[in-house]
Amino acid sequence: MKIVKRLFIGVLLLAVLGGCAGLWILYGSKTSNPHNYATVGDIPVPWGYERIAGDDTAYSRFLRSLPLKRNGSKVQLFTGGDSRFQSLNYAVVGLPLLSNEEQCADVCMRLRAEYLFNTGQYGKIHFKNVNGKTMHYGGGSSRKAFERFMRNVYGVASTYSLSREMEQRRLKDMQPGDVFVYAAVDRPGNHKYGHAVMVVDVAQNRHGRKAFLLAEGNTPARDIHVMRNFKNPFRSPWFMLDEDADNLLLAVFHYKACELRHF
Repeated sequence: MKIVKRLFIGVLLLAVLGGCAGLWILYGSKTSNPHNYATVGDIPVPWGYERIAGDDTAYSRFLRSLPLKRNGSKVQLFTGGDSRFQSLNYAVVGLPLLSNEEQCADVCMRLRAEYLFNTGQYGKIHFKNVNGKTMHYGGGSSRKAFERFMRNVYGVASTYSLSREMEQRRLKDMQPGDVFVYAAVDRPGNHKYGHAVMVVDVAQNRHGRKAFLLAEGNTPARDIHVMRNFKNPFRSPWFMLDEDADNLLLAVFHYKACELRHF
């Protein structure tokens, strides 16, 4: 009788623990910034991994310093209200959008430009428009001039211009600040829109395998957010890199290996 009672208690404890674990996974897989991290750099790396410095250590530090909104924050549209598909959002970046045209490719340019602006590298702030013409920033330290320049860029740049402006990067050489980008014109079939997401952090284990975090904007314009990895709730939002892959599924977006690029 005692053995049966102990078995019953053991099964009951396992059920309770399993239920708690299930609830924890469910909570963490649906709640924005479930552990209330303050910055991108506060998100713990997967076990056995360490963050890499990258080729531009200052750029890596800047991206890791991006602030995150508090637990439970939702991705909101520039025009107001919550965006659809909140489950794609792991954490909302606390960086207000500049216009209703700040969409996926624009967010990638924005983060790059913010780094250069905040480090006084004004002469390096330039982007090409869809016609291939380079637009140069010339407003120095004026925040008002910087934001006006970026809004002008948004109106004439796109995934098409961004994918052609940037240089290809091999997957195994991935760095913080790289961008996965494709233009609709590069995808045959019914693809009406291109898409772009930025690699905002990279970590590596002792075997050289890399994991990475992604941030994105979207259409219509909405808050920049760290993307969720649906494959494994325990290491979400880190994506594990397969260097030999020809195609990658990143959340709900498909990319070819050749579509990783850098400024």
